[in-house]
Formats: sequence, C-alpha cells, structure tokens
Amino acid sequence: MRNLNSPMSRRGLFAAGGAAVLTLALAACGSSDPAPSAAGQSATSGQSATSGQGATSWSFTDDRKEAVTAAAVPSRVVAFTGAAAALADYGVRDGIVGVFGETKRADGSPDPQAGDLDVNKVTILGNVWGEFNIEKYAALRPELLVTHMYDPGALWYVPDESKDKIVQLAPTVAVSAARVPMTQPIERYAALAESLGADLKAPKVAEAKARFEAAAESVRKAVADNPGIRVLAASGSPDVLYVSNPEVNTDLMYFAQLGVEIVKPDKPGEGGYYENLSWENADKYDADLILLDNRSTALQAKDLTSKPAWAKLPAVEADQVVAWDPVPRFSYAGAAPILESLATAIRNAKKLG
Repeated sequence: MRNLNSPMSRRGLFAAGGAAVLTLALAACGSSDPAPSAAGQSATSGQSATSGQGATSWSFTDDRKEAVTAAAVPSRVVAFTGAAAALADYGVRDGIVGVFGETKRADGSPDPQAGDLDVNKVTILGNVWGEFNIEKYAALRPELLVTHMYDPGALWYVPDESKDKIVQLAPTVAVSAARVPMTQPIERYAALAESLGADLKAPKVAEAKARFEAAAESVRKAVADNPGIRVLAASGSPDVLYVSNPEVNTDLMYFAQLGVEIVKPDKPGEGGYYENLSWENADKYDADLILLDNRSTALQAKDLTSKPAWAKLPAVEADQVVAWDPVPRFSYAGAAPILESLATAIRNAKKLG
C-alpha cells in the first residue's frame, strides 16, 4: 500500500528524537512565550475577531474537526513546503518562518514543491523525507504548524516517532488531501490563509482563481473534443509500477469529475491509494495516456527505458507520457498549470486501441 506519510507511500518510519532533544526544544521556546493550544472540539472554521473574557481572537477548525484557537492571529507559521507555498499563493508570506519537506534541490534552486515561496527567507527544518529538526523548530517560536493529512490523524512529513514532541510546541492544522476532490483542499487552504490575514479578493488571487476555472473548463472541452482517452496515473520504482486510484487521490478524483476517463485499479492495497504491479504485469490496464509521477522519489521516463515492459506499453511507444505531481500545490495558482497541461495532453492524445 502507499504509506501514509512517505513520498512514495502514505505511512513510513521516521528517525526518533530522544528525550534530550525534547528538553532542549522546550527550553528553546521559553516559559515567557508559551505556544497557544489547540482545542479538540468542533467549531465553524475561520477567524474569530472577538475580544473580552473567555474569547479568542483567532480560531480555525481543521479537517480533523479540531478547533485550533489562539489569543492572536498566528504570525509565526511553520508548514510543509507545499502547504507553505499554497498559503503564499494566497498572500501569507511574511508569516511563514519555517518549512519542512523537499524545499531546495542539490544545486540550491527551489524544489517545484516550493512554488513561488522564497526559500531563502525561511528556515528549512528538513529537506528530505524523515528530516525534522525539533531544536530548530522550537527556536523559531512557532505559533502554528500546517500540513496535509492523507489519512485520519496523520500529519504529512511530520515524523511519526517524534510527532508527540513536535505537537507540544505549537498548535497544528491539518488539511485533508485524500478522498476528496482537489477543489476541497484548495478552498480549505484559501480559508486558512484568509483567517491568517490574507485578502482573497486581491488581484493576484482573483486572477489565479479565474485562470484555474478557465483551465478546468479547458479540460472539460478537451475531453468532449477527444472522447474516450483512457488515462493511467502511475509511479515507477525498480520493482513495481504503482497504479493510482482516482477514488482516493484528490487530483485524480477531480480530473474524473471533469470528465477524464481515469483507469481505476481493481485491486488497490490497504488504504486504497494504488495497486502494485510487478513489471511483468505492467500492461494489465489499457491506457492511451500515462501520467507519470515526476517527483525525485520516483523513477522518471528516462530511468525506465531499461524496463522492457515499460517500453512496450502502447502509451510509451506512442510518446503519450506526461509528468504528474501526486502531491500538487493546493492553491488556484498551483493547480491551474496542472489542469492546463492535462487539457493539452488529452487534446493531443490519440486513441491507441
């Protein structure tokens, strides 16, 4: 199955932080500047600007149905890089002080996950899967941690073995990124950004939303103009081809809502994210177009040329393979180019069988 948290899977093993690390981290926070706490109760999502005894000035109910509250709007936010990039797209920039997850490439350039986020102005707590520097996190005096949630209770890229220590240092917000169409996390990150002070009516945000809506319509039109194109979303590894499930993966679910015919694996593993196919069985499903995982954790088309089974797939032979990011940037600005690329690929694809 795809693990809950790892780049190729949705659950994984992390390096554990020791008790000494936690002690240092808590000390770095300082008793005079305690982090606000999260209340585990249902409430309406959004911002509260009330004041007075017993009132709070900020609250947001995340997708765990937990109401996160603070005495003031959080101004020191740490987030998974893709989540930080989404918030930045909506206008939350200065308040993002730290990130974790793929942020910089080996040459120092921004990872695609970072979008338009200025990666040189944030503290990177971990640049690869399994890295999360708790001492650096505490030193940032975080007021809020934000990340995706693929399965209940799982904080994307927050190491399971040190999660209990990390969540003590600041309240957390989790946004569902599975089993819902892509528009939902896009809207949820917009709502979170607005609660943090972003202006969703700003020209840049409005223009991005208009572009997204136009791109969605272009996908619908491409499907109507070139019907019957079967699309398979896959990730390549040395031993296995993973066929992703449009009933679980949020972007594929939305593509299907737009009319795209997405191949649905008939034997997805636990969690339902994808089916594992040995390379001998890589041709199990007919497809006219392949969306291939473009992350550094997956083998790319050039890496798969040595796989005879890959080379013999009709879509590969027809050069109908396009890049796909299974963890998209959940903002209008991040998603619009994805839809535009999909529309172009469908429009140009030929029916292969």
